Amino acid sequence: MPRHPYRGRPLEADSEVLEEQSEKLHKALAAAGMGSRRDMEQLISEGRVSVNGLPAKVGDRVKPGDLVKVNGKLVRLAWKKQMPRVLLYHKPEGEIVSRDDPAGRPSVFAGLPGVRGGRWVSVGRLDFNTEGLLIFTTSGELANRLSHPRYEVEREYAVRIVGSLTQEQTDALLQGVALEDGVANVESIVPAGGEGINQWYHLIIKEGRNREVRRLFEHLGLTVSHLIRVRYGPIAMPPRLKRGMREELAEAEVAALMQWCGLEKAPVSKTTARKSRGEEGGQGREEAFRPPRHPPAPKAAHPYRKRLGGKARGE
Repeated sequence: MPRHPYRGRPLEADSEVLEEQSEKLHKALAAAGMGSRRDMEQLISEGRVSVNGLPAKVGDRVKPGDLVKVNGKLVRLAWKKQMPRVLLYHKPEGEIVSRDDPAGRPSVFAGLPGVRGGRWVSVGRLDFNTEGLLIFTTSGELANRLSHPRYEVEREYAVRIVGSLTQEQTDALLQGVALEDGVANVESIVPAGGEGINQWYHLIIKEGRNREVRRLFEHLGLTVSHLIRVRYGPIAMPPRLKRGMREELAEAEVAALMQWCGLEKAPVSKTTARKSRGEEGGQGREEAFRPPRHPPAPKAAHPYRKRLGGKARGE
């Protein structure tokens, strides 16, 4: 049996290795940062993906060496385990979470750093008039784990309303409110102070429906005058991240996030691993990624004035 001149093993064995490295096409495209798995399946079904010059079908598998194109453009698939990139962004009001907007409004994707062979995927969305923590990643799989409803990842908000909640209204939010797209509820809600007629509350939800927080309060006859997302899953918005600022997570932090999501993480150097465990001083990042069971009630009148910098807009 002929042997491979460089690897010293049968050629048939090399074919078996390649077969073991094969991956479903839609998963490989998502891992390359092209979008979520569901989006990739849609692209394939629409005939916009080809493999080795032939139209792809949903369920096809690809392996190293295959030429995969999306809309006629070559896509570099990541066969070696690589840590995805994760970017935190403090979205201000007045930006849309979309690449294309017929109205020409500013997009959160404008000015993001370049990604070789992939693209940034947003983890969930924020309304045009909502500010706060927005996460981008180059991994469609990671984005899916953080945003899909079945994983029930917590989203924490600071919400200012005109007026205050009665006990009856608070109970209704906790027990469930019937909206047009189904029953929605909050996991927890605590008062967070305020001035005059404007009162702040700290609440947690586990879904990402369109305008869900605003619609919950509108259903109760209350108006949301300011809404800020301050935590998404295990990631809280860093106090240093002012409006319009971005910050990329370090490799150890991404590894901790992948572990928190239950995803297999790429290898990390021993030095990086020790740092992530806190063995070289300081708090371990994996520990920092554990969300609090119950958000503490802020002492200040505006719960995030110090964290977000300056006086809250609209006050």
